[in-house]
Amino acid sequence: MLIDRRKFAAVSAAGIMRGFAANDRIQVGVIGTGARSQELMQALHAQPGVEIAAVADAYTGRVQRTLERYGKKLRVMATHTQLLEDKSLDAVIVATPDHWHKDIVIRAVKAGKDVYCEKPLTFRSSEGMEIVRAAAEAKRIVQVGSQGISTASQQKAKEMIRGGKLGRVTMIRAAYNRNTASGAWIYPIPPDASPKTVNWDLFQGPAPKRQFNLERFFRWRCYEDYSGGIATDLFVHLCTTIHYLMDAKAPSRVMGMGQLYRWTKSRDVPDTLNAILEYPEGFTVNLSSTFNNQFAADSSFQFLGTEGTITLGDGMTFHPENAMEDNRWIVESWPEKLEREYYQNPKVREAELPATWKARLRPAVEQFRQVGVDSTHTHIANWLDAIRTRKPVYEDALTGHRAAACAHMVNLSVKQKRAVEWDFQKEDIRS
Repeated sequence: MLIDRRKFAAVSAAGIMRGFAANDRIQVGVIGTGARSQELMQALHAQPGVEIAAVADAYTGRVQRTLERYGKKLRVMATHTQLLEDKSLDAVIVATPDHWHKDIVIRAVKAGKDVYCEKPLTFRSSEGMEIVRAAAEAKRIVQVGSQGISTASQQKAKEMIRGGKLGRVTMIRAAYNRNTASGAWIYPIPPDASPKTVNWDLFQGPAPKRQFNLERFFRWRCYEDYSGGIATDLFVHLCTTIHYLMDAKAPSRVMGMGQLYRWTKSRDVPDTLNAILEYPEGFTVNLSSTFNNQFAADSSFQFLGTEGTITLGDGMTFHPENAMEDNRWIVESWPEKLEREYYQNPKVREAELPATWKARLRPAVEQFRQVGVDSTHTHIANWLDAIRTRKPVYEDALTGHRAAACAHMVNLSVKQKRAVEWDFQKEDIRS
């Protein structure tokens, strides 16, 4: 079955204009113009009624590439502070390293700008509610960039789970594996990178002060000064989807284990991570990721229910359960008289005889494939629609905070070698 999102994208990109800056077009500033930001800008550029108006980045080469793509009329700001002071901008994309997210998002909403922030929303769990409160007080929209929940396949999966097609879901497995240097964030460093083209002090910001280091600048996800590693880069995506499909808030308890086995140079975060998350809604999650094998082929989900299983990857597949009760091997060890009496019981005959002695049709597998624009485009379109209409976004600040909290709980559990609990009243890790 194919799910066509073209119609959705057209609707999301439309809407009544609210008298934005120049020519009724939403004026967007982009803070951080690296590889992921370039994808976001491509999605943004494809939407009607919006203009990329200003950019800021700590490396001049990325700014140059942005100008090459979107024209010399773009305003280039020396810092994000200068960009946020520009009153002509209606909204900003925050695509910086994680350690900058909280400060920039809060300053942006206080400056009256709506925000699209790449995941994870936070660098530390304690930052989440600061952002939530700041956005609410400023009446600004914050969309967090775990774009999977904007896909038709995940929305169809949610519909099926809510409708009871899976029965009771008590276990979820999710993996995100890679087996390349680039997959482990060992990215190539541009040959023109130097203290002349890289603003090292701007990059460091609130992080611990260190000597100029191009590996730290261009491979920042490898260092806990700027990132939570696998948990905040990959597990956040997985948990966002799990929370969305299962109508869950946060895990009540988390246990994680992780090690650095292979990519030992130029990093201090694990390359292999496993975690178990327990949810008060009545299910358990197994998360795993390694950078030493790619068998899971980018990502895989299994939502295991009593009546069926949903897998997510290249589209969505529903596998109905075909469980058959068969106690013959047990009953045949009883005295023959008791065996005969057992199978004369009407309830037993109803439960077991069709499965053991009669032909039975196997339920059909259902497959769904999404066609049309990809999830980044629909997630950006949803954000723009919310800016125009003030309707809720798919992943607001509270949702993003809770998804990021899963990652922070996993990392804390790994470091402290203990189970970590969530305080639902404080909306923070239990101390």
